[in-house]
Amino acid sequence: MTSSSHLVLIPTYNTGALVYDTVREALRMWQPVWVVVDGSTDGTAAGLQQMAEAEPGLRVLCLARNGGKGAALLHGLQAAQESGFTHVLTMDADGQHPAARIADFMAESAARPDAMILGDPIFDESAPSIRVKGRRISNWWARVETLGADIGDSLFGFRVYPIAPLLSVMRSTRWMRGFDFEPEAAVRLSWRGVPVVNLPAAVRYLKPAEGGVSHFKYGRDNVLLTWMYTRLMFGLLRRLPFMLADRFLRASASGL
Repeated sequence: MTSSSHLVLIPTYNTGALVYDTVREALRMWQPVWVVVDGSTDGTAAGLQQMAEAEPGLRVLCLARNGGKGAALLHGLQAAQESGFTHVLTMDADGQHPAARIADFMAESAARPDAMILGDPIFDESAPSIRVKGRRISNWWARVETLGADIGDSLFGFRVYPIAPLLSVMRSTRWMRGFDFEPEAAVRLSWRGVPVVNLPAAVRYLKPAEGGVSHFKYGRDNVLLTWMYTRLMFGLLRRLPFMLADRFLRASASGL
């Protein structure tokens, strides 16, 4: 399928040959597909550019230095808005996310253009138990800091975002440039009144023998997430009176 309002946006950093399969699968399901190469040093930038020469539905944006997942997405979001797009579906380049679900997520976004469409991961036996258990903590914090907003999964990167509010959020903070992008985006967009729609999506973790690559560092990135949720808690406390007042007014209006 093709669209003039929605595109697939894939950030990649040293993912190896898996990125080519991911892009091909995405192109079969949707066009256009944009890839942001975040300072990769594995030679895939050249390979992707060669693919783009033969595939009009593919655009490749190359960054000279690695700036982090959120920074790469910010670059792509700005370029997408400048080109007239209103929504992006983000997915990882490492084969974890289901390209077969792209059209379903895009259709839900077209029906609810005001909402963020969040993937709710379905794990199989390939999922490391420490990753599954760890995200429960992240999900709990996300719900606390949004006063119970229906964020099914705070970390899963297979999502559709409305570009304008997401860019407004990202430009208002110097954070959200690394692995902390997904949970902070969900929380901050919720604070801005962006509704949530959760859709199930299978996720698979590829083994190294299958070409699987992970840049997640348990120590470093868990410290980053802890700092992020601490910052967001202070943000919640500043907004709490206004959020409670808004909920009271909504409840009063619905009871009339």
